[in-house]
Amino acid sequence: MEKLVIIPTYNERENAANILDAIFGLQQDFHVLVIDDGSPDGTALIVKELHLKYPGRLFLEERKGKLGLGTAYIHGFKWALARGYNFIFEFDADFSHNPKDLSRLYDACKNGGADVAVGSRYVSEGGVVNWPWDRIALSKGGSLYTRMITWMPVKDPTAGFVCYKKEVLETINLDAIASVGYAFQIEMKFAAWKLGFKIVEVPIIFQDRTHGTSKMNKGIVKEGILGVLKLRWNSFFKNYRKKMRNSNEFSAVEQEFQS
Repeated sequence: MEKLVIIPTYNERENAANILDAIFGLQQDFHVLVIDDGSPDGTALIVKELHLKYPGRLFLEERKGKLGLGTAYIHGFKWALARGYNFIFEFDADFSHNPKDLSRLYDACKNGGADVAVGSRYVSEGGVVNWPWDRIALSKGGSLYTRMITWMPVKDPTAGFVCYKKEVLETINLDAIASVGYAFQIEMKFAAWKLGFKIVEVPIIFQDRTHGTSKMNKGIVKEGILGVLKLRWNSFFKNYRKKMRNSNEFSAVEQEFQS
């Protein structure tokens, strides 16, 4: 077992079967864990129906209620580490991320020296398709704001298409990650960067969903704005890396970072 794709879902009935068929259709030995937050539209039932089609490769974790993107991924990370996966992916269910790009992020971590590979919209050859101007402005503005406040050298810090080496997730104290919404994406990258891991951005074309509805709301935007300020403030204190590190001992990569 090497590669696990984690897909959080809430009311993704229209996309669930198609996105799973697309990932498994790559025939590149990806396993998939769907984490459904009690979708009232029956998303989990669709995933269950596909268990017989993809035995030993498709898994489902059901949670009661909409508990947030960040907690879903933390749940998935712990699930993956407990089962020995070496490369763990974050992935959206709505086809905004192209399943064919999974192999490119995997290659960046497996062979390209990355500890964290980010599917980036804002590097050369990356971009967005069919997004309304206000979402583009919000996304680019959020990315610029994040980089200005945190100094993190990632051009698309809010990106939700990511591959982590298991060593990254083993090192980060996942219980210390505080963000629940999309600010979770920023906080995970910031923690990895501060712990000395190498982040590489892989250009992708992000396409707006054609089915279902976006989960973006004012609360998520507010969390992002305040969360970035909190991250920067906390990073000034000497115990930040100690708090974010899962072990009392320094990892080899962090020792190298500090030397």
